[in-house]
Amino acid sequence: MPDTRLQVTLREVQDGDLDEFFAQLRDPHAAALAGDTFEAPNERQAFDAHWRHLRRAEGVLVRTIEVVEDTGHRVAGHIRNHPGSEEHLVSFWIDRAYWGRGVTTSALGQFLDELGQRPVYARVPRHNEAAIVVLRRNGFLPVSEETGYSPERGRMVDEVVLRHG
Repeated sequence: MPDTRLQVTLREVQDGDLDEFFAQLRDPHAAALAGDTFEAPNERQAFDAHWRHLRRAEGVLVRTIEVVEDTGHRVAGHIRNHPGSEEHLVSFWIDRAYWGRGVTTSALGQFLDELGQRPVYARVPRHNEAAIVVLRRNGFLPVSEETGYSPERGRMVDEVVLRHG
């Protein structure tokens, strides 16, 4: 059930957001559900280099998900596209404090409006049912299931591939 006390907005990523992103990425429970993880979650220099590249890369749209609540503005996560492959992908990462509160569903809808690109795909580990629900609420439909080796995880991963548009 969406939390109607929250206002969800997307904005350009600012340097100060990276501290929040780094902390969120290191949540082991969230990482266990994610399909797209950072290869070295405890190496801040590698993380910063990765984000410098993302923020300058041609065709990449990356946004901070910000939540406004009674206590002020909070960085709830980030959302981005992955252009340049056969599938134009979208992915997101949300702080666990905002899971189940409608933040991701709202952010993804806003991002899709801004992106404009269609079709857009998402790849989600089969066990991440909450992410699949968020994607389906935004019009994504499952198109296939795949199993493949994930170099970031060092193991095989079962994924659901969903398509929008």
